[in-house]
Amino acid sequence: MQRLVRSNFRHPSPQIRRELVELLYTALPQVAAISLTSVIGGVALAWMSGDLVYSIISFFVFITAACRIVSLQLYKSRGPDASDAGVVRWERLYGAGAAAFGASLGMLSFRALQLGDAPGAWLAFGLAMSFCVGMVSRAAIRPWIVLLTAALLFGPIVTGAFMRPEASYSIGATMLFLFWLTLREASRHLSTAFIERLEAKQALARQANQDFLTGLPNRSAFVSALQNGSGHVAIVAIDLDGFKPVNDRHGHHAGDELLRQVAARLVACMGDDGMACRFGGDEFMLLKRVQGGDLGREVALSLAREAVVELSMPYLVGDIAIRVGASAGILVTAAMDHPEATTSDLLEQVDRALYAAKRAGGGRWKWSDEDIGGDAGGHRDVG
Repeated sequence: MQRLVRSNFRHPSPQIRRELVELLYTALPQVAAISLTSVIGGVALAWMSGDLVYSIISFFVFITAACRIVSLQLYKSRGPDASDAGVVRWERLYGAGAAAFGASLGMLSFRALQLGDAPGAWLAFGLAMSFCVGMVSRAAIRPWIVLLTAALLFGPIVTGAFMRPEASYSIGATMLFLFWLTLREASRHLSTAFIERLEAKQALARQANQDFLTGLPNRSAFVSALQNGSGHVAIVAIDLDGFKPVNDRHGHHAGDELLRQVAARLVACMGDDGMACRFGGDEFMLLKRVQGGDLGREVALSLAREAVVELSMPYLVGDIAIRVGASAGILVTAAMDHPEATTSDLLEQVDRALYAAKRAGGGRWKWSDEDIGGDAGGHRDVG
């Protein structure tokens, strides 16, 4: 049943699914309240009637309630670091716990109907509906949990009601079944609306941290990554040589396409262990974690050299062959865990090195800690 229910609903992206599961696991107060109420209700039924089956079912209510509370507590320490596959397992664990608890409450009502215990049936049914309402308000973001749990909750109640000879019980059972059917559509609408809201929120966040032209992270994303980093990092500032004549001669459309190709080459240079960003115009920044000391400087120098060489290779924009150069400034430093002013200082240092390389003729790189007044610095003839 679980697979059938889930196949009819939208599967969100891993990132959104993580947010949805986190919402499920913030339900500790509600879960604790309905658990305590249900255990007290079950114990009261067993004590007043002296029925052994009531006692057994109440024990299972207690066990499933305790397991749910423990899982919610465990998620606080283990869930946030879970992989995407781990998030799916946490979701299934939540669904299994809710379903087991619902089945226990359903059996409590079934036993009351089986015994003809009208007061007990009212009490057990009240607990079941309270749990159902709370579950829908919290778990509707994952409809399969609602439908599976409600089926296991209402199934025994409907069965017990149809076993009664009174027509009113059969009518009530039919209405309860129809209510379960309405949960499907309500859950679908709630889930879809919530997922769309999260997708819109993420889209806005991407726009705030993404360059619209090249698709690279923008200045804001770069600064955030620098400030939240750890260890040592290499910062390489890149500026194109001779980009303005491309716009003047071939138009801004050609210039935009050239920038997109530059971005693609920088991403290829960085690989999977760094970040290439567009700061604006024809200026780009590279950020990569490195080791301290000479080894880190060698990696940074190799990255700057590769970027300058790659960006100096010919481009094909439409049917037009275009060639520009590139200059670079290099800085290796401890990653940021200090005030924002320090970030500005670092960017200023690497910018000075970059423009010293451009003043020296372009097509080269300079270190932020070298004498930028002279003509020192690396140069690569790519002609």
